[in-house]
Amino acid sequence: MKILVFNGSPKRDKSDTLHITRAFLEGMNEAETNDVKMINVIDKHIEFCTGCFSCMRNGGKCIHNDDMRTLLEEILESDLLIFSYPLYCYGMPAPLKAFMDRTLPLSSMAMHKVGERYEHVGQADFSRLKYLMICGCGFPNSTHNFEPAVGQFKLCFPNNHTMITVPESPMFNAPEAAQVTVPRLELVKKAGKQYAENGNIEAELFKEICSPMIPEDVYAEIVNGTVK
Repeated sequence: MKILVFNGSPKRDKSDTLHITRAFLEGMNEAETNDVKMINVIDKHIEFCTGCFSCMRNGGKCIHNDDMRTLLEEILESDLLIFSYPLYCYGMPAPLKAFMDRTLPLSSMAMHKVGERYEHVGQADFSRLKYLMICGCGFPNSTHNFEPAVGQFKLCFPNNHTMITVPESPMFNAPEAAQVTVPRLELVKKAGKQYAENGNIEAELFKEICSPMIPEDVYAEIVNGTVK
């Protein structure tokens, strides 16, 4: 499988969330050999979309001559897109949002109705693509935190999507938290292997991965204790 990973964290390799993504990929590679390419979105030259819709009218050609042309080609050559990013203001970091805005060339101005909503007709066939969101946040739980990011991802990729949301993710970068983070990453590896084998993750395993690693009040107390 050809996997394209978009690391949306401005911290690049030091991203908290990337620990989760790496563990998931390790699990996938236990099931089969995959061709994985990691892209740090912040390092790419991606101009902001101007909303001129030129790309949607002239066969996908954007007015900007930047790295998006190559990135769009790589998307169409892939089997799985993984979006790995920390929660910023209940959504994705700005560099990744700029990238998402610039995927407009994959669509045309024409619309068709799918179920109860209208969608743009694609200018390329990417029906085989699968989409995975791995998102971490620094809050003690997931309640009323991940919903905007999850909603956006579902609308952007209504088919073949999977979303993993993990609270307390800064602990993955804290060596002193290894007692709880290492077992959690082992569960993530197991999930990656399941996903590679059958395209799904068992419900109980999924629930455990997305749950807090330590009691919410304890985590909040630790975080508040570091505030100067």
